[in-house]
Amino acid sequence: MNILILGATGFIGSVVAARLVADGHAVTGLGRNPTRARLKQPAIDWRRADLSCMTKATDWDEILKDQHVVVNCAGALQDGLSDDLSATQAEAMLALYSAAKGSSRPLIVQISARTAGAASDLPFLATKRRADEALAASGLPHLILRPALVLGRNAHGGSALLRALAAFPLVLPLVHTESPVETLSVADVAEAVSRAVSGGICGDVDLAADEVPTLADLVRLHRQWLGLPPARVFALPGWLAGPVTWLADLSGLLGWRSPLRSTAVTVMTEGVRSSKTGSSLPTTPAAATLAANPSGVQDLWFARLYLLKPLVISGLSVFWLLSGLIPLQALEKTSAHFLPFMPEAAATALTLATCLIDIALGAAVLLRPLAKRALLGMLAVSFAYLAGASMLEPALWLDPLGPLVKVLPSILLTLIALATLDER
Repeated sequence: MNILILGATGFIGSVVAARLVADGHAVTGLGRNPTRARLKQPAIDWRRADLSCMTKATDWDEILKDQHVVVNCAGALQDGLSDDLSATQAEAMLALYSAAKGSSRPLIVQISARTAGAASDLPFLATKRRADEALAASGLPHLILRPALVLGRNAHGGSALLRALAAFPLVLPLVHTESPVETLSVADVAEAVSRAVSGGICGDVDLAADEVPTLADLVRLHRQWLGLPPARVFALPGWLAGPVTWLADLSGLLGWRSPLRSTAVTVMTEGVRSSKTGSSLPTTPAAATLAANPSGVQDLWFARLYLLKPLVISGLSVFWLLSGLIPLQALEKTSAHFLPFMPEAAATALTLATCLIDIALGAAVLLRPLAKRALLGMLAVSFAYLAGASMLEPALWLDPLGPLVKVLPSILLTLIALATLDER
């Protein structure tokens, strides 16, 4: 069959795509960065697309041509600089259903979520519910899958956060420690999609393993999987989550997709539960999922760096902002360094320009779409500063706490930020 997968570069979508290719289907994947995806999964026909821009039925006509099945693995947690929930999870899907009615009426497999509970009125679940209800009423052949927390060899979002919390040194600081969290393997989701494609299931199905661990149990399990010694769970009061989610929501507005945003924390207040509709589909408990995928040192590195990444980015931002703002407070004194080599007016202009460049880079790195270019700019400017200062005032190297020596660790931190910048 010809199968179109939305969100095929994601945590779930990539596994579903690989399974369907293994089943012998011709798979087309939609993603924002098909160039890298093509290198990773060359057996898939990749096409560039942004669902938030595909909100009219005509946007889908060409893509749906000759497709027998559409699997929607795309989604977002909250609105932000990088995501538009209403457009991606609702309007684009309604446009897809409308276009599908006028084409070959393909089977639509929707990877959704439980849309009831404490977070049911939040945009994440409200847009999911709107799309699900429209699909159920569309008359199109369909399957709506509602998986619990999905675990696998890789990690993203909530599963990545579990690994990061598990690697926390000495103690495990958790909020909502006793909240129940149902899980299943990403391979279970791929199996369900495979069966739907072969005509084995349809309708509305919840997917979750029978075992229901608590959040604390899951974190302990991941710590054991990482090969770390046991640590005591330190239960934090719920109100402490407020400042963290506020900062995470702010980062979301800047384009960063933190799993600590308010939507995820609201869901966790009552846990991740399903109605378990009695499906005969296989599901794998968390312990078995992790045991089937032994961890390596790369997993330990990822877990330890995951929570450090926002600190690295924000630390670089503060460093560059202060590097530009502080000299502006004493512009005449700062520009005096250049007076032996150029006129006073030129020295002042050069000092002002370098300060503004520093401030611009410090602000730009906080914006996710600009972060990579800002980090590369930091490297270029740092090397330019070192080269220029070495020629004009080489004696500055003799001061171990001087301005030139301090640039070196900032270069290393910038390289680390670049190395951990990718989200997929």
